[in-house]
Amino acid sequence: MAGSSFFERVWRPVGALDLGLTLSPHPHGGGDPSWRRTPDGATWRACRTPHGVGTLRIVRRAGEVHATAWGPGAEWLLETVPELLGAHDDGLGFAEMIREAESSPDASVRARAAFVGELAVRHPGLRIGRTGRVFEALVPAVLEQKVVGREAWQAWRWLVRKYGDPAPGPVPEGLTVMPSPEVWRRVPSWDWHRAGAEAVRARTIINAARHAAKLEGGSSAAADRMLRALPGIGVWTSAEVRQRAHGDPDAPSVGDYHIPGLVGYAFTGEKTDDAGMLDLLEPFAGHRHRVVRLIELSGIRPPARGPRMAARDYRSF
Repeated sequence: MAGSSFFERVWRPVGALDLGLTLSPHPHGGGDPSWRRTPDGATWRACRTPHGVGTLRIVRRAGEVHATAWGPGAEWLLETVPELLGAHDDGLGFAEMIREAESSPDASVRARAAFVGELAVRHPGLRIGRTGRVFEALVPAVLEQKVVGREAWQAWRWLVRKYGDPAPGPVPEGLTVMPSPEVWRRVPSWDWHRAGAEAVRARTIINAARHAAKLEGGSSAAADRMLRALPGIGVWTSAEVRQRAHGDPDAPSVGDYHIPGLVGYAFTGEKTDDAGMLDLLEPFAGHRHRVVRLIELSGIRPPARGPRMAARDYRSF
């Protein structure tokens, strides 16, 4: 099979690692063409690396992570496996922060810290990993702006399948590398329309593609400044990108339709807004996104009431 030569690596993580929880933020919907979970327990990732397209397969065996990669980007993908799986993640710093908050003179802070500490004990293998690929995280984040998830995921699937590149190696059927920035710039207006993405999001992605090279590398703070300087990209989109590309544990999704209400309900029994969420998360500064992830995994949900965000079909407009 073309592109079937491969490289391998075995990595032994220090401490607990839940592969599924750590990788779960990266696929955009169950049918994401760039990610696949196969019945043998392996996770597959198709990626456009700094050295070209590549495919990564990772599987957990006892206390080790076995990784195999194909394509021009294979060596880069293997080198960055520890980062993808959160080797850099400061779990000890988080635990120390919880202990300090549990000693706060404020009873409400102590209660929140105890609750978060319990959630952390339930999910010791959760890590905040980083892909190191900003533009890869940016395109689906823009598609997810102000729409329901299934609408954005449908657009992402359609565009990647039509304009992406086949993943190298003996891969699961349909595994696809997202299009290059050059290709995103050339997607015609009618195909954005067919995908279900209206002109505003299309323009945002096309413009960002012109600056894609400048967005890569650097710190999360630098990425935040560069991203928010681009038209159509605000605090929510920047946070969604930095959570994934930089593994930033302190990038909560301000402006999200659901998360402030979820955080408020988990801590107080009442929904809140962005300002209220940030106030509740303030004792956890440095790890606010991590705390949100733990709350999402808790299963706690506010009662369903009020209007739901409806899916829209722009293809009929």
